[in-house]
Amino acid sequence: MAERDAVGAAVRRSRENAGITLRDLAGKLGVSVGTMSAIENDKVAVTVDRLTAIAEALGVGAPELLTYDAATPPPRPRTETDDADWRHFDALDLDPVLAAAVEVFTETGYHGATMRLVATAAGISVAGIYHHHRSKQHLLVALFDTMLDDLGWRMDAAATETDDPVTAFANMVEALALCQAQRRDLAFIVATEMRSLEEPDRSRVADARRAVQHRLDRAASAAVAAGDFATRTPHSTARAVATMCIAMPHWFSPGGPQTAADVAAEYADLALAMMHHRVRPD
Repeated sequence: MAERDAVGAAVRRSRENAGITLRDLAGKLGVSVGTMSAIENDKVAVTVDRLTAIAEALGVGAPELLTYDAATPPPRPRTETDDADWRHFDALDLDPVLAAAVEVFTETGYHGATMRLVATAAGISVAGIYHHHRSKQHLLVALFDTMLDDLGWRMDAAATETDDPVTAFANMVEALALCQAQRRDLAFIVATEMRSLEEPDRSRVADARRAVQHRLDRAASAAVAAGDFATRTPHSTARAVATMCIAMPHWFSPGGPQTAADVAAEYADLALAMMHHRVRPD
């Protein structure tokens, strides 16, 4: 099991070293992005034929994917695409089972859901689900990873779009709020089902969620150091800002009076006010 579990990490590192996006690799292999993500996160078993095809697409030898040294840290992951617009949201390319899991988990909650309900929503047999996803828990983990990966690259892109610490902080808040509204159902699952995750994924996901908060903390501290924020509690205020954004899936409606973009921009302004933003004279 340990040897197989290393394959997904090896595939991911080789893909990143080759400068190939998850979407591009999935296209080369003729599979969905969701399936490719499941492979990289060791949610599905990888056949020899599939491993060979992945190695050929990445320009490496198959043995390299079986001799991955987990002690060697991978390079910083690339964003989904270097030229991506963090404010633009296409529908996530989830495989039918994951898309059905979002629908069922949102409606019934994780513990109320069954693989049969997910299979019915996906329009396939229960046996068909197990061909791609080993358990209901693996579906949940894949959904958390999908949401956190999407949020992560957007916040990074939002922060690096500018050298101004105030704009960087406001952009990150906007990106966080946009993701909660535009990915509302998926964000709702991430906000409410953390308790349903099992170890070791629970700790790993908790670390990823803390990393989101730490991004905001660092951005707030940078603006304080630059003299642009007057708050004496940048970290506590940043936590309040993040909590405000993460609560959006509980109330935001696409059919409401405000669009996701409207609310996200408003939240960014509120976050600056909470930080006691000092507007410098021209």
